[in-house]
Amino acid sequence: MAIAIKSIHLIQYLPMSGKSALHKKCIAFVSNSAWSVYNFRLDVINNLLAQGYEVIVLAPDDKYSAPLTEMGCRFIPIDFDNKTKNPFLDLSFYWQLKKLYRHHQPDFIFHYVAKPNIYGSLAASSNGIPSVAVITGLGYAFAKKNWLYRVIRLLYRNSLRKAQEVWFLNNEDARIFIDEKIVNIEKVKVLPGEGINTRHFAPIKVHRPAKHSFTFLMSTRLLKSKGIGLYADAARILKKKNYDVRFELIGFFENHHPDSITQEELTRWEKEGLIHYGGFAKDVRPFLAKADCFVFPSFYNEGIPRCLMEAAAMELPVITSMNRGCKEVVLNNSTGYICNRHDPFDLADKMEKMINLSHEERARMGKNGRSLVLRKFNIEHIIDEYTDTLQQDLTD
Repeated sequence: MAIAIKSIHLIQYLPMSGKSALHKKCIAFVSNSAWSVYNFRLDVINNLLAQGYEVIVLAPDDKYSAPLTEMGCRFIPIDFDNKTKNPFLDLSFYWQLKKLYRHHQPDFIFHYVAKPNIYGSLAASSNGIPSVAVITGLGYAFAKKNWLYRVIRLLYRNSLRKAQEVWFLNNEDARIFIDEKIVNIEKVKVLPGEGINTRHFAPIKVHRPAKHSFTFLMSTRLLKSKGIGLYADAARILKKKNYDVRFELIGFFENHHPDSITQEELTRWEKEGLIHYGGFAKDVRPFLAKADCFVFPSFYNEGIPRCLMEAAAMELPVITSMNRGCKEVVLNNSTGYICNRHDPFDLADKMEKMINLSHEERARMGKNGRSLVLRKFNIEHIIDEYTDTLQQDLTD
């Protein structure tokens, strides 16, 4: 089915004067964690603050709420559990947002992830506040067509009618929502991911010994569907071929997530000598700079994985799966390799091919990858989209 979807408008940003009609308009960002807002939308928020907007962030309090406040945002903690399936708690979340929106009266709201998209869109509409729902990925609920999927689909269908627009990060997610009649195509807009700051994520020269183990790196939330088990299995296959290879993993556990890997699994892989776990890294750039190749064999319902954009922006060749959101960031045989989903043998084959490339061939792949990111995923494009949307709505 061919679908015509509105593409983003790439406009040149012009600073607003201090006396602009938009001066001190209040924009709200609502998400499941302060960390996600800081990690994924920092550049957008900084740009809006520089334009003269007031920005409030509503999210559960964590160690990233203070940095958001320090950069000029007003942070409002909310009680939120993205894992609960209790309808009474969800209804409580709706009333909480409705009360907060009525009290703080933002002029425009951006919602992220499922429950803020669903209950936030309803709460914003009940207060007469325009909003955009950003579908950052279909996630766990869309993995199987079970009762949870049917409930989420119904909730989305009812709530997204209230949103002014619905933004997706890849065409496949948008097509599913349209085909399932969850959202009207006229409301749909597809962005090239959430963008990446290519000045921050740029090649770094580091000293490495002339003789060192070839290093693969995987950086991700520690979920099974991100492909960590496949990574360990591919490492086992390559170890048996006597390659001098190191398999690095960084990321954080999501406690109580039904898809989380266990500490026991990770410990077992470490004891086997398959994976070297480096914990959570606040700054992934030093790890990327010391790696020879980035690996991400996800079969999760991705939007556009930030980890792939980060690696490619730093001129690291990438191996990822033929998975929605992932394949958009890699040009097969040009910026890296694409492997089959759920297939550790094909993953190991692509990793072996990468090991056997010359340094010059890998460097060429890395440069091609950065060129792709600059062209397609640069944060400037996303900043323009937010600015354009707000200017059009708040000046109508």
